[in-house]
Amino acid sequence: MSSIVLQSRLFGDMFGTAEMRALYSDEALVQRYLDVEVALARAQAGLGIIPAEAAEALARVAQVSRVDWDHLATRTRIVGYPILPLVEQLSKWAEGGLGQWSHWGATTQDIMDTADVLQLRDALDLISTDLDAVGAALAKLAEDHATTPMAGRTHLQHALPISFGYKAATWLAAIDRHRDRLAQLRPRVEVVAFSGATGTLASLGDNGLKVQAALAEELNLAVPDITWHTARDGFAEVTGFLALTCATLGKIGYDIMLMMQSETGEVLEPFVQGRGASSTMPQKRNPISSEMMLASAKIVREQHSAMLDAMVQDHERATGQWQVEWQALPTAIIVASGGLRAARDVLQGLEVRPDTMRKVLDVTGGLIVAEAVMMGLATDLGRQVAHDLVYDCCRDALAGKGTFLDLLCAVPEIAKIKSREDLAALVEPGNYLGSAPEMVRRLLQNR
Repeated sequence: MSSIVLQSRLFGDMFGTAEMRALYSDEALVQRYLDVEVALARAQAGLGIIPAEAAEALARVAQVSRVDWDHLATRTRIVGYPILPLVEQLSKWAEGGLGQWSHWGATTQDIMDTADVLQLRDALDLISTDLDAVGAALAKLAEDHATTPMAGRTHLQHALPISFGYKAATWLAAIDRHRDRLAQLRPRVEVVAFSGATGTLASLGDNGLKVQAALAEELNLAVPDITWHTARDGFAEVTGFLALTCATLGKIGYDIMLMMQSETGEVLEPFVQGRGASSTMPQKRNPISSEMMLASAKIVREQHSAMLDAMVQDHERATGQWQVEWQALPTAIIVASGGLRAARDVLQGLEVRPDTMRKVLDVTGGLIVAEAVMMGLATDLGRQVAHDLVYDCCRDALAGKGTFLDLLCAVPEIAKIKSREDLAALVEPGNYLGSAPEMVRRLLQNR
């Protein structure tokens, strides 16, 4: 096996799920080519273009287990594409010379693109299942922790309190948008590719569009408005969707990694014996799954960039750009599946630690709600006066001259209008979650 991660026995299941890697194996791909050839023969037999017994004969023998792989690989290197040498083998498998009716009026890219679409359809089913599972896990976290206070951070510094459920809900909203995007793009992508040498179906005369429609029906695909073999926006839209999805996973993973820091410890990835262990530091519990989520974002982004380059094709058949897709599209899909599975593993078992979140909130002794104090005083003192008084108290608290609450109580202008009890309520972080819990509930109700 190769040490390249997607094909590696060591790393393969980290960077892509076993199901997705199997879907993009050589055997699965070549079987798709054969499936398309059989569907084409059946479609043409139904229209009376080739003998019905030819379609039946091809269907009986079009099994990947029959392939001479060494010969196919050698001929593919010579020809540049696998379809001609595969059809050479298929033609010989069918008895009575009936194999000569295979690939009737088709061209290589017709078969390869349609096979790619069939693979994509199955791949997007797997992606959809994992996206739904990630969304369900986030919805539960959002609901369970809608009012669990924690420190909100801007520029990595304490800003204002939020709830952990609110943070999870912001992640969830992005995942739900990706689920919508997936549903919207599928009809644009799941279309048959059958158009002949330059896209005009000239080899089939008046039957060209009839064969195209019949083939689409055989494969349960849609019929395109027009030939698309050099208009690759559909496939690029898939990698764009995957890049967006993985970037969201990267953001979630990055947040989790930061919250898992030893100095913080607000959440932990699910415990699995030995998971995230160090060879020399027994205390370590590294955020391995979150790291894979971040890695998937970076890798898939690069594949989408390559797919955008591959869109710029010359005339009616690309010279080199098409081959870029053969690497970029499967890589993006497989790595995205790995990122999604890592997200499922993390989010379905995430260890949320409200007590630790509270300790982190209290690190600044109430300074995280300085805005709440300022706004609470502003109605009596005016906003700017209140700001300046609270600002001075914050500076003194940071200098170690007293607790924030004690320093507030010691300011005559403040003591005149607020009791210590009132001020204690203002410096309680849990009282300053704003509309976060309501936002969470609204999102969950609207899903």
